Amino acid sequence: MADRVVKEAVGVRPSDDPPASPGRPGPDDDAGQARAVDLIADGVRGVPPDQVPARLCEVAVRLLPVSGASASLRGDGVPVRLCASGERAGQLAEIQATLGEGPSVHAAATGLPVLVHDLTRGADAVRWPVYAQQITAAGVRAVYALPLGTDAMCVGTLDLYRDTPGTLTPAELHTARLVAGVLTVALMALPREDEADRVDGQSWLNGLATGHDEVYRAVGMIMAQLGVGTDEALARLRAHAFAGGRTVREAAQEVLTHRHRFDTEER
Repeated sequence: MADRVVKEAVGVRPSDDPPASPGRPGPDDDAGQARAVDLIADGVRGVPPDQVPARLCEVAVRLLPVSGASASLRGDGVPVRLCASGERAGQLAEIQATLGEGPSVHAAATGLPVLVHDLTRGADAVRWPVYAQQITAAGVRAVYALPLGTDAMCVGTLDLYRDTPGTLTPAELHTARLVAGVLTVALMALPREDEADRVDGQSWLNGLATGHDEVYRAVGMIMAQLGVGTDEALARLRAHAFAGGRTVREAAQEVLTHRHRFDTEER
């Protein structure tokens, strides 16, 4: 599966990639591009289909000057974390899911790459001030969010985290886009809920939605408790999570297990 997925992804890569930097893989360096393709293919060769996305996050960290990578599926208001290169990268992804803002959220909404070069100062620091404060406190200085999907539909993002400010070179950006392209093709090749190839008796994509469903069940309970609409209920849940230093999923669990009720907050 690995070689087929990589070949298909190379076939759909963006045609407007910038020129390559000398000595690095890029669209105008056939040998360099071939090396990048081989490294990606080697990274996922022999890996079960449901583990390919996580392996690609690990490959991205090896290929690029970043300290972590994660991928999220686009959700209604809350990104659904798909995989991460490690525990820290997973925690970084949860920051955006909790706040509802950041490069990944914007890239998913627009279908365009969002390359944030320095979250400590300038326009990047003030674009999402709360997110910038949270993510820099975790040691991250730059984030690159690349959309997953096609020109017609964005299904999620590949997020790359860097501990120092800086830009990606044209060749590095091309490699990042190639990884995102392979990840897109891998997602399209995975079994859906109604297909026979399942993990532990169920579609693995269906299993991913568990945390996402918990958030929206909690939102429904908040709507009933306060008599408000979906947007306000989700905003109240996020505020509660932020105030308590929790993720939005942890806050949702508190609501679902009746450890917190919003209609008693002001009593």
